[in-house]
Amino acid sequence: MANDNKHVINAFFEAESSSAASIDKKTLSRYSAIAVKSFHTRVLDGRELSIPAIAQFATSILNGVQVYETLFFVNVLRINMIYITAIRALIGIYDVLNDPLFGMVYDRTRTRYGKARPYILLGAVPYFVVTAVMYTGAVFLKNPSGDDPKKILFVFMMLFLKETFATIYNLPKGNLLMLMTPNPQDRITVGLLNSYLGEAGNTIVYAAFLPLMELNNKGYIDLPMSWLFTILAWFSAVIGIVCNVAAAVLCKERVMLQSKPAPIEKTVLYVLKNKYMLRNFAANFVTSWWSSGGYSWDVVTQQEIFGGTFNTVLAYLPYNVIDIISVSFIPKFAKIFKNNNKNELIALRMWDILCVCGMWVAIPFVDKKWIAIGIYAFFYALTGVNNGPANVVEGEIGREINDYTEYVTGERPDGTIHIITNLIMRITAPLNAMFTIFLFKWSGYDTTLPMLPWAQGSKVVYQKVWFLFNGITILPRVIKVIPYFFYDLVGEKREQMYIELNERRALLAGRNEGLEEGVNEIIEMLSDTE
Repeated sequence: MANDNKHVINAFFEAESSSAASIDKKTLSRYSAIAVKSFHTRVLDGRELSIPAIAQFATSILNGVQVYETLFFVNVLRINMIYITAIRALIGIYDVLNDPLFGMVYDRTRTRYGKARPYILLGAVPYFVVTAVMYTGAVFLKNPSGDDPKKILFVFMMLFLKETFATIYNLPKGNLLMLMTPNPQDRITVGLLNSYLGEAGNTIVYAAFLPLMELNNKGYIDLPMSWLFTILAWFSAVIGIVCNVAAAVLCKERVMLQSKPAPIEKTVLYVLKNKYMLRNFAANFVTSWWSSGGYSWDVVTQQEIFGGTFNTVLAYLPYNVIDIISVSFIPKFAKIFKNNNKNELIALRMWDILCVCGMWVAIPFVDKKWIAIGIYAFFYALTGVNNGPANVVEGEIGREINDYTEYVTGERPDGTIHIITNLIMRITAPLNAMFTIFLFKWSGYDTTLPMLPWAQGSKVVYQKVWFLFNGITILPRVIKVIPYFFYDLVGEKREQMYIELNERRALLAGRNEGLEEGVNEIIEMLSDTE
């Protein structure tokens, strides 16, 4: 009986026999030269370094529009906030099934073109088109009633389709870089380009949206907000489709995966084998119910407290300048922290937390716009100093954590893992919805008034708006940095993991023919350099 129980436990929790941590070291050592070169040799050419970043630029344009999603639903399409919150709660319940089911399909996908690229190619077009159609809704749904059933049904159906295609598109897109190259420097470079071009995409939307909205509100131009959202959404959709299709066609996957994935009942529990992922999951779960109130408090602050677009430009100018040059600080920070990603990330995230606390100084002065602008500009600029280093090191640690799962289990259950994480995270969805409604009502903000300087006429309301804009994120930020104090995948331990992981990948590549052509190409290239 004891042996039977042990067999059942092993069947569910033991790693695959082909994992890098389980394979006999003598077997792996035959590929040690190639593995070391895989870790230290860059394999991406200029095209593959730039195309993912251009695709991220296009995606970020649409993401920039989606920052104003609640504002669109409440102020432009004119649906009561309670209905919007209820719809999002229902879509969240749907995601409990949608995300894990696709995750299981994704993890079992093996084609000669790779694992992620086919889904990016098939998912990008419907995702961008559906999202653009959603933001076109106010053009033909003009009933001003906040409980119009046609508008409510339209939003529900569009969000349903959008989340469906977002899952098909976003999960593979987020994993493509990890499958393109085993070289950390390649991934850091692409991650950095993604970060900066992605931010440029967001900035384009902000630069267009805020001035046009202000000119429209003040009556200088006659451009209905419904058409503004329509134009920006379709502009971003066209660019997004072209760039993401290019990324799917032109970027190769070179990281070898075993051809026969483990059973679902095992891969779903592999999150328990990754202590780093488990700690991050616990931190995210603890704060998953937290909310900022679900409204565009940044827009309210910029238009009503700062006093409009010109003043907002002045408030953001120091950050925008420093953010661009922060890329030059990457090697300096790496040298300061002796290339220890863990210590660097903790320090940089604590830096951000202190800067946010500094912004609270402006709460008593929200009625004195130039004092508020000055305080915000100073502390926001300080956060820009570490943007480049923080984005690079955080992105690479995230990829290391995912690679650790493959190292200890022999699998990359990037999608299946959502069966555990999503189901548990959705437990807090109702609490999140209630907290969102509570905070929105607590703010006292009246959405029926136009967004003009000091339109609410209440210092207390704007003090609450300021807190919801930049202060309420403190708790999640503090909790989410805690797991990194226990992160020990650094130095020789990190390098040895990658060498053994790449030894295993080379071994698998020798056993499996006819899969993604990029796998054999990199093996041949590295072998020729011996």
